[in-house]
Amino acid sequence: MRYLFAVTLLWAFSFSLIGVYLAGQVDAWFSVLIRIALATLIFLPFLKFKQTPRPQALKLMLIGAIQLGVMYSFYYHSFLFLSVPEVLLFTVMTPLYITLLNDALNKHFNPRFFIVALIAVIGAITIRYENLNSNFIIGLLLVQGANISFAVGQVTYKRLMQNKQLDDKTVFGWFFIGALIVASVCYALFGNANKLPSTSTQWGILVYLGVVASGLGYFMWNKGATLVNVGALAVMNNLLIPAGIIVNVLIWNRDADILRLSIGAAIMLGALLVNQIFRAC
Repeated sequence: MRYLFAVTLLWAFSFSLIGVYLAGQVDAWFSVLIRIALATLIFLPFLKFKQTPRPQALKLMLIGAIQLGVMYSFYYHSFLFLSVPEVLLFTVMTPLYITLLNDALNKHFNPRFFIVALIAVIGAITIRYENLNSNFIIGLLLVQGANISFAVGQVTYKRLMQNKQLDDKTVFGWFFIGALIVASVCYALFGNANKLPSTSTQWGILVYLGVVASGLGYFMWNKGATLVNVGALAVMNNLLIPAGIIVNVLIWNRDADILRLSIGAAIMLGALLVNQIFRAC
């Protein structure tokens, strides 16, 4: 659990750094590419090409492509449509996706999860009920795409590595290589070279996000995921929400509608409570 707690504190600042200094100012595809490229460079020296079985390497690349490459594509663009607290709150669905995916892989389907999802969506709508527009819907869907990608990566990495006698750091480079392939293709197809970082602050944030938040953060998070059960992993995914909101509101977003955020968050927490009740039945 110590790995997951440490990364939660580390990532609490990442949401605000992206939302305040990068979103709408630096091309999102470029931000994703640089962040993943820097993280890849961190782990390349540890990579043991010959000692890693090819099937294992390909699976790790696919997991990285989904958990980081695809997830970041959704995640970075969601900040163009939503505020930082909204992005954070809408990640509340990730534990649901984790448990749903794990049950599916175990060939056990529980339709009651849809009730939980519905309650969580109601909570999301509560936050912006006076200003429901196409941008809000797009933003909400983008966050859910990121949530699903992140959940798929966590569950599959946990299953892949749990019974393997491999040192995580010697194979984690494959994870980032898979993500880098996706990021490179997306930037080549959709990137805007006219919106590159223009200040030292923006470059500094990208370096921090790539080396520390992504390089160190995702290694520690996925390592931690292999050491806990699926229930604990699902809960830890939502611990990031209050941590990130506290950082954002106290430092950058003091004019946020705290009452509405609180009501929406309470409804979402209610969804998690219902989920726990269902799991206990």
